[in-house]
Amino acid sequence: MSLLRAEKLVKIYGRRRVVDEVSLEVNKGEIVGLLGPNGAGKTTSFRMTIGMIRPNQGTVYLHDQPVTRLPMYKRARMGMGYLSQEPSLFQRLSVRDNLLAILETTDRTKAER
Repeated sequence: MSLLRAEKLVKIYGRRRVVDEVSLEVNKGEIVGLLGPNGAGKTTSFRMTIGMIRPNQGTVYLHDQPVTRLPMYKRARMGMGYLSQEPSLFQRLSVRDNLLAILETTDRTKAER
């Protein structure tokens, strides 16, 4: 069983096919990197995998369950995380307030948050 799998992801912007049937698989304990020159589609492939953008074709699986059409917050509830390069999600908020803002999207009670 794969932790994360993407099969034949395609992304098209206008008439330009920027990602052409990219597939990847990540198993427990593996560390995987996407390597290639600028403009090769690494960032777009990553963003499709985590749900920031929707692929035109292809499927993303998390624990062998299709998640392609799920928003990022639902993928997070299933265990898929993403840490941005930016210092914080909402730059004017403290780390604590950023975490509380994200926790408000969960099913936890106020006391659990």
